[in-house]
Amino acid sequence: MSFEVHAQGAVHVFDCFSCAIHRMAPICEHCRVQIIGQGVEVQGNWYCGAHCARAEGKAGIVDKV
Repeated sequence: MSFEVHAQGAVHVFDCFSCAIHRMAPICEHCRVQIIGQGVEVQGNWYCGAHCARAEGKAGIVDKV
């Protein structure tokens, strides 16, 4: 059984969630981990959390705990 993911005008077909995550998940600009949960987008860049965004010099980013 396969499924489709429609994103940014393209259609991607996968047969498992782990393959979809590996292909589609954004990568943190600081630590290079794939962001599977909720990340932080700052000025078009993705970070896994506020700590990594601040480490890259982004200001005003706060973790929501």
